[in-house]
Amino acid sequence: MEEPPPASATRRTRERYDQLVREAKLVCASCPLFTDCLFSAVAEHDVSGFVAGTTAVQRRSMRNLLDVEVQADDFDQLAGARGTRRPVSHEEVLRLRTQYPNDSLESLAMRLGCSLSTVKRHLRRARRGQSPAAKAPRARPEVSAVLDAFDAVVDQPCPAPRTGSTRVA
Repeated sequence: MEEPPPASATRRTRERYDQLVREAKLVCASCPLFTDCLFSAVAEHDVSGFVAGTTAVQRRSMRNLLDVEVQADDFDQLAGARGTRRPVSHEEVLRLRTQYPNDSLESLAMRLGCSLSTVKRHLRRARRGQSPAAKAPRARPEVSAVLDAFDAVVDQPCPAPRTGSTRVA
């Protein structure tokens, strides 16, 4: 249920998908954790699949309505699969660049314990005047606002399928 079947799928496949969606919505609607699950999936974590009676596309629409930005979870970092490299702050890259202006970017990356591409990315941001620290964190929405967005996005009637073809002369 990650993605709806393509338009080229057989009628039977589309009907089966629609049936699975209806069943999943019924299960989600009867769950006592529905509100918590929906809030978490919209305001806290970028999850995939069918969650809290919503698809990933519907949750993105809800985030747009709420002006919420959620970062995808970094499962490599959670699992400790990053190796010995650590996150490097923007300020740290700029400070070392100022301290060692004649060093190569490769040398700065070695000093920082990060990749060359990380150093380049931070220096590009500095040239463009884009400092990650300049972004103000967005406030998390209230649970009631998430439920209102759910009503607005999920309870919308689907557009009627087009029949026939329209030709413009």
